[in-house]
Amino acid sequence: MNLLKIILTVFALASLTPGAFARDFNDKLLNRPYADMRRWHLGFSIGAHAEDIRFTHNGFITEEGEEWRIDQPEYQPGFCVNGLVDLRLNNYFSLRFSPGMYFGSRDIRMVNLTDGSKERQNIKSTYVVMPLDLKYAAMRYRNCRPYMLTGIMPAFDVAKKRSDFIKTKATDFYVSLGFGCDFYLPYFKFIPEIKFCLGMSDILCHDRPDLEDDPIKLKFTQSVKKAVSKMIVLTFYFE
Repeated sequence: MNLLKIILTVFALASLTPGAFARDFNDKLLNRPYADMRRWHLGFSIGAHAEDIRFTHNGFITEEGEEWRIDQPEYQPGFCVNGLVDLRLNNYFSLRFSPGMYFGSRDIRMVNLTDGSKERQNIKSTYVVMPLDLKYAAMRYRNCRPYMLTGIMPAFDVAKKRSDFIKTKATDFYVSLGFGCDFYLPYFKFIPEIKFCLGMSDILCHDRPDLEDDPIKLKFTQSVKKAVSKMIVLTFYFE
């Protein structure tokens, strides 16, 4: 959870910095006072994210008496970039579409409970994502406006899959919940945001015809009932 603490710290510092800038500029001046009245808003974002995967085991024991447990011991940071199209619905709600790409990896550890032997695998991913969110924003206070959002995020992994211990599917589907704050600067809006995404489907490939020539590796897939993905995403939007 160290990465989560770092993300929250960065988010807090980023949130304070634009506010301090705006106060120094003029504490009573409203930057871009009519920006929220436009029907459509366009922008882009860059950010960081961490991917996690939770395995549910089925107690499978091999003919040699081995019982394997698989987990992801720690987060690894990744990079993401998105576009932004925001449709204003009324004074408080908007519908936001932010397609983009997430580049990341998961370091998987496999432990044999019988003798303590271990294996490791790094699963790299390149997701094309299409998040669709409903955003609820509070009333604007001077040059900032906090908000919450919830939505869905289809994801398509376009990275080439290798024949390894564990293989994940190319598609996933997330539900998401997040919060952020619009900071109104003189020429644009700066929007730091943190989002939590929970996968809703089993992403483990159970059918492994690619292991016909190496059946020893199949025991890892046979030990898992399902695998569910989740993400923590820190994003900085410019609108």
